[in-house]
Amino acid sequence: MPQIEVGGTPPYTVTVEAGALARASVPESRVALIVDAGLPAEWAKRAQAAFKPELTIEVPSGDACKTLEVLGGVLSRLAQANLPRDGTVIGLGGGATTDLAGFAAASYLRGVAYYSVPTTLLGMVDAAVGGKTGINLPEGKNLVGAFWPPRAVWCDPELLASLPPAVFREGAAEAYKHGLISDPSLIDRVLSPEFRPGQEGFTQTLADAIAVKAGVVSRDLTEQGERAYLNFGHTLAHAIEAVTNHGISHGDAVGYGMHYAAHLSRELGGNDLTPYTRRFLDWQQPRALPPLDFDKLNAYMARDKKADSLGVRFVLLHDLARPYLERVPEETLRVAFDVWQSEVGVSRSLSF
Repeated sequence: MPQIEVGGTPPYTVTVEAGALARASVPESRVALIVDAGLPAEWAKRAQAAFKPELTIEVPSGDACKTLEVLGGVLSRLAQANLPRDGTVIGLGGGATTDLAGFAAASYLRGVAYYSVPTTLLGMVDAAVGGKTGINLPEGKNLVGAFWPPRAVWCDPELLASLPPAVFREGAAEAYKHGLISDPSLIDRVLSPEFRPGQEGFTQTLADAIAVKAGVVSRDLTEQGERAYLNFGHTLAHAIEAVTNHGISHGDAVGYGMHYAAHLSRELGGNDLTPYTRRFLDWQQPRALPPLDFDKLNAYMARDKKADSLGVRFVLLHDLARPYLERVPEETLRVAFDVWQSEVGVSRSLSF
């Protein structure tokens, strides 16, 4: 049973184990469970049996839950239930659900305990670990939020068995990213036929991918330095999500964004890692892109969390496992964008 320790104040444990949800428990007696409404009813029943919540709040699936309106409704439900300061919030769902649930916990009564039970590969490898919580604005993704680490995270591989293949491949983008920026052994393992729930070695590879993020956030919780490297591929990805109104999912957008970042890295003198990102896209088979306008994307990239008063900063790679943060001139962004777009193609029939 892999258990990954995440440093911080306080530290917490990520448990990666089949059946982890059934064995999970919390010390708090008053519990509010926030659940993705699209989950199988059996998963919510398992969570209710484990945590015995006095309040269960269903929220829309995906980024539709990461809005001010949904957050306000959740906070009102917590207040109406008189959840006390020593109560707790538990998030059960994909990365969007755990982002929302964590931010609700951080905001309600200026902060109550929070626990996370991610149900997607993307949620397990990325969103549920590290304490970043938040919601989106029309102006961009994750522009409102708080650093609010969970007290514990339970990653149950059994919950991944029923994921549609496309959704599983979306989540693999974050695991592959961890291979590119930190642990190259993950690159082949993520693309292996063995990287499937129930296959031998799957749980260990999943744990190793989670461990990359756990190590980074233990050293840099509030993104003052190396935590920014976890955003490799995300600057363009978040812009794609915004301009398509999330018609392109986060995982698919990250796949595209990593390939763009690899082009930028090469343009600025790094080793050519585009064969790696191209290989991932061929495996991932992301949803086709609509025609994209660079200026519209660039407007969103300018509001990226890594941007500062001097401009847009990108996470780039000198080589595998050698990330760095760099301001990129707009002309270089345009040149790389044209080459990237000619490679990934667009579907003229798509519009969002």
